[in-house]
Amino acid sequence: MQILISAGEASGEMYAAQLIEALRRAHLGTSNVHVGTAAPGRPAERSSAALEFFGVGGPRMRAAGCDSIVDSTDLAVVGITEILAHLPKIWGLFHKLIAEADRRKPDLAIVIDSPAFNWRVAREMHKRGIPVAYYVAPQFWAWRQGRVRLLRDYITKALVIFPFEEKFYRDRGVDATFIGHPLADLPKPDILRETYASQHHLDLNKHWIALMPGSRVKEVRMNLPEMLAAAAQLGANYEFLLPVASTLNPQLLNSLIGNNNIHLVPEALPALALSRAGIIASGTATVEAAMMNIPFLMVYRVTPLTYLLGKSRVKVPHFAMVNLIAEREIVPELVQHDFTVEKIVAQMKQIIPDGPARSAMLAGLAEVRARLGEGAGHIPAADRAADAILALFRGKNV
Repeated sequence: MQILISAGEASGEMYAAQLIEALRRAHLGTSNVHVGTAAPGRPAERSSAALEFFGVGGPRMRAAGCDSIVDSTDLAVVGITEILAHLPKIWGLFHKLIAEADRRKPDLAIVIDSPAFNWRVAREMHKRGIPVAYYVAPQFWAWRQGRVRLLRDYITKALVIFPFEEKFYRDRGVDATFIGHPLADLPKPDILRETYASQHHLDLNKHWIALMPGSRVKEVRMNLPEMLAAAAQLGANYEFLLPVASTLNPQLLNSLIGNNNIHLVPEALPALALSRAGIIASGTATVEAAMMNIPFLMVYRVTPLTYLLGKSRVKVPHFAMVNLIAEREIVPELVQHDFTVEKIVAQMKQIIPDGPARSAMLAGLAEVRARLGEGAGHIPAADRAADAILALFRGKNV
């Protein structure tokens, strides 16, 4: 059984790796969810056919057993003007993937996030009569809502990870199901602060601040300089942890930081869980921060032209995902012209010490965590997604 799976950037690749493992469990009848219409007490359906995955991915997907025809790092481009410069390369990679799909003839296709690339993959698979599931559906509710027709026309099933998305897509004719957020199942890393300090040469007597400028090179270049300048103003009383995303070269970060109290660390979750507060670029990392219960400030910047072209199309009242989930502002948002060193420092001085601002934010983050798990029960989102996806292949409804 051949499955095409296409994921872009770091977060999508992580979700894809989780999904591959969940699909294998569901395929063998060992997941928490029964596929199809098995009677109570009976095991889920099993199949002797092996699952084989190929498509767009990175190191995590390769470790999970996916044959990466295209490396996801080659698609990690942000911004309207930036994408235009990379179009010839991306177009070539797209055709490489479709040619391989024509050779292998997949039984179904799964696309994850990265709508600019993946809706085209979905269209080509739809033309070939292959069922397509969209896991982590694109955020068309935020801007360019007319593009919902792309899902309606080419997607067999949309699996959404935010509770408000299900109604949005269903109201527009898309078969969508809320399965819970993959990050809602993340346990806190099992590491002592003392052990982590020893591993990364950190001062236990200081508060630690997490810096997360994004997972793509352009994001880092746009967001990190102000973060570093703010870190310098906050001073030597703090240690700053900068997790290195799999899509980034540590040498690039080392060339930018030049500060001995900025520590590059390999993973985001331990850094978030053990930090006092964070300065975090808009994206999946803001949800990770909520899961790890760390107060933070959301920041983001794109090129002036990208901002000018995109501003009028934004249809939501907030940029930070946690604020959208809570339907109110829980974390401060510093975007584009508001993203200044002075404003970062002022906001951080509100949420680092104990007090009303920090307490209110922690209460709001707890509310977000509860909403992300709503409807999912004890079953992980990846297992629910795997069940729905295999049901497409078997021609049944979950």
